[in-house]
Amino acid sequence: MESSSSHMASLPENATEEPSQQQTQPDSAFASVPHRPPTKSSSEKYAPLDWSQYFDKEEDVAIPESNDVFHVYSAGTEGPVVFCLHGGGYSGLSFAVSASKIKEKARVVAMDLRGHGKSSTENDLDLSVETMCNDVFAIIKELYGNSPPAMILVGHSMGGSIAVHVAARRSLSTLAGLVVVDVVEGTAMASLMHMQKILSNRMQHFSSIEKAIEWSVRAGSLRNIDSARVSIPSTLKYNESKKCYLYRTELEKTEQYWKGWYEGLSDKFLSSPVPKLLLLAGTDRLDRLVNVEHLRDNGGKCGSSKNENVKLDMWSPKKGYHMRRYWSLTIGQMQGKFQMVVVRHTGHAIQEDVPDEFATLIVNFISRNRIGPNGVELGASTSTWLKVEVFGPKRLGVRARKGRSEEFFQDIMKGKKVVKMGMDVENKSLQDIKKAKKPLDGEENSINWEEKREEDTIDNNGTFG
Repeated sequence: MESSSSHMASLPENATEEPSQQQTQPDSAFASVPHRPPTKSSSEKYAPLDWSQYFDKEEDVAIPESNDVFHVYSAGTEGPVVFCLHGGGYSGLSFAVSASKIKEKARVVAMDLRGHGKSSTENDLDLSVETMCNDVFAIIKELYGNSPPAMILVGHSMGGSIAVHVAARRSLSTLAGLVVVDVVEGTAMASLMHMQKILSNRMQHFSSIEKAIEWSVRAGSLRNIDSARVSIPSTLKYNESKKCYLYRTELEKTEQYWKGWYEGLSDKFLSSPVPKLLLLAGTDRLDRLVNVEHLRDNGGKCGSSKNENVKLDMWSPKKGYHMRRYWSLTIGQMQGKFQMVVVRHTGHAIQEDVPDEFATLIVNFISRNRIGPNGVELGASTSTWLKVEVFGPKRLGVRARKGRSEEFFQDIMKGKKVVKMGMDVENKSLQDIKKAKKPLDGEENSINWEEKREEDTIDNNGTFG
């Protein structure tokens, strides 16, 4: 075959090529506008991303004396362990993008819960609180034995409920922090009656993984494309008979467990003795009126409740159901029992929609509470200062020296040891403080605690950190 160059007439060496005449183009208003770069096709834009871009390792963890095998992702080599529990219908890869940021300051572990992701169990539909809590404890034991490092439990939605219940058991001795992502008891309980309709209204099958990723973004389920590209594939399974992708988790078949996820969640969260952080999407309110007749087995009268979690318990004759208003979280927040952050411009999956901001919040929580691989780390400072504010123009304070026992600091927080600023520690009661300065007219003899952080601090629950 002849070369194409043989068909080209060569020019003499001294010849010059005359420029070809070009037609004069009329001036255009768009002449200076640069060409738009070629756009990605839909299949390229929503193509799956591999987990290895975010986590360092994945492994299957088998539970002894059972056929249960849980899939676990991990990242990072130093610091405390941020143990992540995803929401219902999600997977451990829900924390993938944020894990790539958190691992710079701490270790990250994210497991696929029972019936989710790549985990395989004897009963994938048993999503009871008790069973899933046992799963978490079993995984921690298999990964770390009887001496786990300091852990911060982070749970989103259903996973947030599991994290709270794990903490409430007081069986994890190295638990150093609790982070709950976008779930509160009142709102969750109110949404249960609508959950089956929500599940049935979503897209049920997809011709490809790319289509599923695209739908999740366009429908607003997830607002970050990269997060969707790495997490959505693990929430699907291919059905050979139907030749399409379906949801891996059959949440609609687990309704019997939904109430148990959230009932009593507020009190359990507030009673946890470790530092706590609640992240809410948008302007979600802590208090919510709840139709509880749908949730009660007998469908009868509620009656008045002595639970402090219930502010209002009433019968609505027009609507024909009882309603309760949950208040304990609002009161707890006002008392400084936990830190709350409302994350703007995000949907339900905060960790996926704004992974950088989520990672920053987690890292700051660890730093603020001085959580290291062995628990709360005390600095080299020789003193800890707390302010005790009596309603009135003057303030009194407490000074505690390093080396004191934790019980000593707890006594301070309970008002058993109180002194004037700058004096040595003395045993004085709250009554002594109240007598120190007469309150302003019309105000109660109440005490407000304020922290002044130096090296070592004590939080409002009387614990280190």
